[in-house]
Amino acid sequence: MKLSGKKIIVVGLARSGASIARFLSERGAHVVISDAKAREALGELPAAMEQEGIELDLSGHTQHLFENADLVVLSPGVPHTLAPVKRARELGVSVVGEIELASRFIEAPILAVTGTNGKTTTTALLGEMLAASGMKVFTGGNIGTPLTECLRAEDPADVVVVEVSSFQLDTIEHFRPHVAVLLNITDDHLDRYPDFDAYKRSKGRIFENQGQDDVAILNTSDPHVADIGRVLRNRKLTIGGSGPNAAAVTRTQVTIRTSGLPEVRIDLTKSLLVGAHNRQNIATAALAALSAGATAEGIQDAVDHFKGLPHRIEYVDTVSGITFYNDSKATNIDAVEKAVTGFDTPIVLIMGGRYKGGRFASLSKALKKKARAIIAIGEAKKKIVSALAPSIKTLEAEDLDDAVNKAFSKAKAGDSVVLSPACSSFDMFTNYNERGEKFRESVYRLKAHHG
Repeated sequence: MKLSGKKIIVVGLARSGASIARFLSERGAHVVISDAKAREALGELPAAMEQEGIELDLSGHTQHLFENADLVVLSPGVPHTLAPVKRARELGVSVVGEIELASRFIEAPILAVTGTNGKTTTTALLGEMLAASGMKVFTGGNIGTPLTECLRAEDPADVVVVEVSSFQLDTIEHFRPHVAVLLNITDDHLDRYPDFDAYKRSKGRIFENQGQDDVAILNTSDPHVADIGRVLRNRKLTIGGSGPNAAAVTRTQVTIRTSGLPEVRIDLTKSLLVGAHNRQNIATAALAALSAGATAEGIQDAVDHFKGLPHRIEYVDTVSGITFYNDSKATNIDAVEKAVTGFDTPIVLIMGGRYKGGRFASLSKALKKKARAIIAIGEAKKKIVSALAPSIKTLEAEDLDDAVNKAFSKAKAGDSVVLSPACSSFDMFTNYNERGEKFRESVYRLKAHHG
């Protein structure tokens, strides 16, 4: 793909947009970054881009720039349904996402992970398994590091591990991972898709360009994943069951049997990851790692030492015998259910934020078994109270400080207080990271007060 001399619009100036623009500019393209945000809202990036000779369009996506471009590249999270983007496509301008663009220049095998929940943990763990097996690994994509950074690194990677969101899959054309993983599909982003089937089709696109020599890894305990897997014709490996080409999961062990290879057993007793869903994530990562040439020893070493990720059932502190966990990344109902069922102790659950769709009432069964109380916050708190108060004690809180204090008052020694919102953070915070950080601060203040 020739870039030199091409007129290219990059939509969205954030970390990924800046990385895309630098990559394109270094290869001789004439780049304009278009963003609808005001200059002052973009921090130091506008000045940095201009110093590097990259033009900016901060006037709200100027239509004629899109119409006259040779290529439009969307940063992750930018809707492909924006009016100027749709118009450019109608006029024959190629529109791709950052994942698609970068993959056209990557020569190393690509391992891609998607799913509604667990994809970041699985991606990070997969990267650790490969690294512990002696490979030079680049891990990026939706996990936080733009994939184009892989192309700007001085030393090429042996293998590239990428987390891919449904939004990124919406803009692929030729993206072809050697190993593609689909973890699960549950209600999410229904504010961005017309219905669940459209969201499901988007997730299934991760396999779209795979050939017979490529590997599809599917958690077929999820009926929607199993449905997609039935039409695939390449090599399939599955989570669950005891047959060939599968990973069987128990509380203490993962057993992997694949055609033509010795059986591999992974001990889970030292793992710091909580819950059945994380045991499945470990099994999935192990299958993908083995498919890319990892060693059993490297996989076991990664499982034993992987501490998990911030904001994903992350231990924060203990106050008066009550433990606090930050699961701010749980932005949909299925993620919360997985978190709740993963605890062996009674919990007090803090949830709420900006409603994204789905039925809070579907949590009732799991919460009845585990929750002493629910503390509801944010724009969705009235919906949460309406859905769950009939079966579980549910209180409203004004902010996170108030929620932490009320949760502490309802919990008993030996219990866990868990922030697992089932909602996006954008009503009160910039993102789920900020929400998680503020939760930690609230817990530390509580501890300072109670000694």
